[in-house]
Amino acid sequence: MSDCIFCKIVAKEIPGETVYEDDQVLAIKDINPQAPVHLLLITKKHITSLNEVSSEDEGLMGHILMLAQKLAQKFGVAESGYRVVTNIGKEGGQAVPHLHFHVLGGKALGVHID
Repeated sequence: MSDCIFCKIVAKEIPGETVYEDDQVLAIKDINPQAPVHLLLITKKHITSLNEVSSEDEGLMGHILMLAQKLAQKFGVAESGYRVVTNIGKEGGQAVPHLHFHVLGGKALGVHID
């Protein structure tokens, strides 16, 4: 989408601090980090949110979670603990209408749901 900031980052029209890239996903450091490690895993395919994922995207979803695990190892938070989050819709806290996952770690994170 031409007005999507994450599509522009994926297309290299807007800079981002890339930490990983392949044909399906771009991972960058968040420009407003909420933890010492705060990465964004952005789908290269424009998908608005998790609500828009279809059965053809199952492999992509698995790939993203495996990548989150790999990056947690690379950034040294796998053993101490980390969080993987995606926000869906306005009330779910989604600020950019392009599917992305946050990987946060490096400190004790706040409230959790068991």
